[in-house]
Amino acid sequence: MTEARQARRELGGLLGLALPLCLGHLGHQFMSIVDTAMLGRYGSASLAGAGTAIGILFAITVVGIGIVMGLDTLIPQSLGAGEERGARDLLASGVRLALVLTVPVSAIVVGAALILPRSGIESEVADQAAAHLYGRLPGIASVLLFATLRSFLQAHGVTRPMVVATVLANVVNFAGDWVLIFGDRGLERLGLPAVGLPALGAFGSGVATSAAGWVSVLVAALAVRSLLRAQAAGAPAAPMPARVARARAIVRLGLPVGLQLLAEVGVFALTGVLAVILGRLPAAGHNIALVLASFSFSTAIGIGAATSVRVGRAIGAGDTRAARRAGALGMVAAAGMMGAAGLLFLFMPHQLASLFSNDEAVRRAAVPLIRIAAVFQLSDAIQAVSAGALRGAGATRFTFAANVVGHYAIGLPVALLLGFALDMGAAGLWWGLSFGLTGVALAQSLRFRRLTARPVARARAA
Repeated sequence: MTEARQARRELGGLLGLALPLCLGHLGHQFMSIVDTAMLGRYGSASLAGAGTAIGILFAITVVGIGIVMGLDTLIPQSLGAGEERGARDLLASGVRLALVLTVPVSAIVVGAALILPRSGIESEVADQAAAHLYGRLPGIASVLLFATLRSFLQAHGVTRPMVVATVLANVVNFAGDWVLIFGDRGLERLGLPAVGLPALGAFGSGVATSAAGWVSVLVAALAVRSLLRAQAAGAPAAPMPARVARARAIVRLGLPVGLQLLAEVGVFALTGVLAVILGRLPAAGHNIALVLASFSFSTAIGIGAATSVRVGRAIGAGDTRAARRAGALGMVAAAGMMGAAGLLFLFMPHQLASLFSNDEAVRRAAVPLIRIAAVFQLSDAIQAVSAGALRGAGATRFTFAANVVGHYAIGLPVALLLGFALDMGAAGLWWGLSFGLTGVALAQSLRFRRLTARPVARARAA
């Protein structure tokens, strides 16, 4: 088979896997948009409180999510080597690990909720933030379990359940938001009789999101059970030493991923704080641009996950050349999709900003940031997919190091210099983000190129 034909075949397989995953991530972003829109109609304190709580919750849970994403390396490599039993054993270890991680993550969330009223934040906002965290508490296990089940399904190329789960979760979240945020007022707007249900505001939004998370887990679990039945899985459980060894392997590969995600989330959170220091309008413009950039970034996350699978399976099969091809095509595909979003950001910033605010001053603050976001779409795409490619190859420590250096040794200092010392304001902060993302993209893509220039060994689970 010619190189061009192999590339076309690989691109078809990659996009077939990536597109449903992109839809799943876009659906998750849409849930956040619905939450924001409904809370904005309930009250400003609830909106601000829930926004604060979501940032805190994500920073706490992202490390746990990253840890179970160690499966993104191990399961595809096992399948590439033809070890179906090994993949099933890894799934079982991942489920147990997700449940274990739920305990410390939940404890930290409760601690954050208790501290918030004493944090110096406006009391009503702090109370609503704490209430939202309590509403999200029952859904923490679902977040970690869904990440585990998703790793197993996407490694097998089974993606339709993720789309179904996203659709159903959005339906449950929308209905739950409407009823729980507004209480009887929400029921009456639907033409239903009042039942004495109080308006729960930010707490109700948290409960609705938790319920939606468990719906996603149910759909994914049913898909996994069907897949296991088709594989006639009935072998006895592995002995305890082997299970412990697999859990350690997942943590060894996944912890750097969690820390990498935390570093990336952290720099954007710090930029948000710096925007607040600059004033209300820069902060509002920053939030609008960030929502748009996050929405387009969802496509890169989906392609990055698919690339991780394709690279991992190729390495498991001992075909480093195919792994190199999969990684390169993933970066090209993501750059193409996010490049299209960048053109929208570049030529339609006013129209996009008007979707989020009727205030002309806020729109004017957002427009230059949206245009800067257009510039770093390619860097953001390449850094996301190169991270997925390196994860598939098992080189997760490098992605953590690249994100720390790129964002905190390059991006943040440039942001401070341009934003404050050179008085460029929020635009300077966003140029700093762009420099950081570009540095990470260059470092990771070059590392993947060098890594796959020679045979790559599998990451062993035991």
